[in-house]
Amino acid sequence: MTFLFEQMIVTNQILEEKNGNYLLEQLRALHNHLLETYEMTIQSWIHALELHDGESREHAFRVAEMTEKFARFLGIRETQLFHIRNGALLHDIGKLGVPGNILKKRGPLTEDEWQVVRKHPGYAYELLAPINFLKPALEIPFYHHEKWDGSGYPNGLKGEQIPLSARIFSIIDVWDALRFSRPYREESWSEYKIIHYIQQQSGCHFDPAMVKAFVTMRANQDKQLS
Repeated sequence: MTFLFEQMIVTNQILEEKNGNYLLEQLRALHNHLLETYEMTIQSWIHALELHDGESREHAFRVAEMTEKFARFLGIRETQLFHIRNGALLHDIGKLGVPGNILKKRGPLTEDEWQVVRKHPGYAYELLAPINFLKPALEIPFYHHEKWDGSGYPNGLKGEQIPLSARIFSIIDVWDALRFSRPYREESWSEYKIIHYIQQQSGCHFDPAMVKAFVTMRANQDKQLS
């Protein structure tokens, strides 16, 4: 997206100097149409994933909204927010490569089944990497299961080796997953219990700085509602 913006700025300057506002408006219309096309493509993929595993659509939109809100709270630039939102929307797209009987299984998964599930970041990379427009959004789908202490997957990255967007998103993903029931865990958790769990995982699963910021954001939101 940054590349598109840069190209649009340069082209705008040329058109303003040589051809006036008409061609500039045509370029803007073409640019907007391109963005709409990509948005429709992303929406179609999310719908396909919903058909495949039965619950991902609502989860995808919830975590995208909360991830963008958290990123704004952290002061991340607008151009980056676009890619972060797309990455959050597509974070589970690799599960299209995981058999539906595993994703929809009631009760705990076996270790062999978990091994299959853990392949989905790699599937996401294979699907999204060839698409230049989505390359900046790939960090979340590929890295969001990495953990701060290096015990995550697929690459066992540790600490700040993990891209910031993935460190942000991993907290939101767990927060949302625990708020709603899943086939392998029917009970949802209270906000208090979730926050306590996230704090316990600071320095293990999550970046301690991101945990502190997230807890502060949630506390501020609670104060605004009271």
